[in-house]
Order: sequence, then C-alpha cells, then structure tokens
Amino acid sequence: MSTRAVSLSRLAPAALGLGALLAVTAVVEFLIRFGFINRFIVPLPSQIAASFERLVLEEHIAHRFVVTFQECLLAALLIAVVGVATGALLHRFDLLRRATETWIAATAAAPTVLMYPLFMVIFGRNATTIVAMAFVAGLPPVILKTIEGLSGTRRVLIDVGRSFNLTQNQMFWKILFPAAMPTIFVGLKLGLIFALINVVGIEFLINFGGLGQLINDLAERYDLAGTYAAICFVILVSVVFFIVIERIERWLRPAD
Repeated sequence: MSTRAVSLSRLAPAALGLGALLAVTAVVEFLIRFGFINRFIVPLPSQIAASFERLVLEEHIAHRFVVTFQECLLAALLIAVVGVATGALLHRFDLLRRATETWIAATAAAPTVLMYPLFMVIFGRNATTIVAMAFVAGLPPVILKTIEGLSGTRRVLIDVGRSFNLTQNQMFWKILFPAAMPTIFVGLKLGLIFALINVVGIEFLINFGGLGQLINDLAERYDLAGTYAAICFVILVSVVFFIVIERIERWLRPAD
C-alpha cells in the first residue's frame, strides 16, 4: 500500500466524523430557524459560532483555560503517581487487595461530586478544593486498572523473569510494569477524563476557577449563545486532552 493511500485511510475516519458533525449542525440550524426547536432554549449554531470571538476578547477565555488546565494538570499528576503506586501496592499484598478492592470499586461508582460542601469546609472556596475533588474522582479507575494490568501479566513472562533470577524490584520494572502498561493507560485515560469533568463541574458549582466559572457567569446572565459556546469549548478541550493522552501512550510504547 502506498504512503498516500495509508494517509488517506487515516484521514477518512476524521473526515467522516467532521462531516457528520457539520451535517448535524446544519440540521439543528434548520430546525431552530423554522420553529421546530425553541430558540430561547437552544440558540442557533451560527450564533454560538459567532460568540467565540466575544469569549476570547471580552470573557478572557484563554486565561480561564490556563486556570482550568493548571488544576487538571496537578490533579492528573497526583492521580497518576498515587493511583499507579497504590495499585502496585495492592497487587503486591494480596490480603490488602482483597480487603479494599471492593471499596475502591464502590468509590468509582459513587457520585463524589456531591461531597463538594464537605471539601469546601475542609479546604475553603479555592483551587485546592477543585483539585482535591478531581483527585478523588479520578483515582479509583487508575488503581483498579493498575491491579488488573499487573494481575493479567502472562505467566510465561513471569517464568522467564524467574529463570533469570530477577529480584522483586527487577521483576516489577522489567516484566510486570511494561506488560501492564496498556491496561494502566486505560485507567489513566478514565481517571483523567473523570478529573477534567469534575474540575469543570466543581468550578461551576462553587463559581470559582476557570472554564466552569465562565459557564456559570454566562448562564446567570442568560447569555445562551455564549453559554453554549463555552460548553462547546470545554468539549473541544476534552477531545484534545484525550488525543494528547493517546499520543503519549504511543510514544511510551513505540513497539506497538
């Protein structure tokens, strides 16, 4: 297969997705203009697109994005370090894992966002509350997927390590961790997505921070077009965030 054909095959899914998005947008525009959808509930997509310039010039969305990004980055670092380390520890000590794994899974399914009043009492109405909430929300999937990845290492790889008389640390870093990395990255993706959702959500609830606070401000002003534009920007950030994580995973696993 030629290089051009490979490039086209890679671009085809993205082009199809973009085309479908534009088609849906055009249909929504038509339905609103002809009264099938109430424009006082859903603004015209053309109005939403026109609001982006105002968000940049008047609402300082770039600065708000930096604030949200910093909170997400700090939460992501905490989630990655603590989550992977905790998962490795629970994998190492089976009794501890069996005693706590069910509770961790229950925490992953719990609506932890409802705990924000408690976190505000502990940390105050500041960025620490937002980061702490995102950390709590994103930690369980990383722990669970780390345990799953390490436990799912093929027996033949472990036997090879033992045949070379590897120590516990050598076995972990040379065999278990590399073999578990694909599954660990699944947990990291889930954890970081949960963290981003909670960062924006808590910013909205406590009216503090970056993009979430912007959405709150616009909604309180009943600026529908601006509110929807800000929400679309958050969705775009989420998509870019996910793509970056996938690129990092491919960079760390060049052989795949």
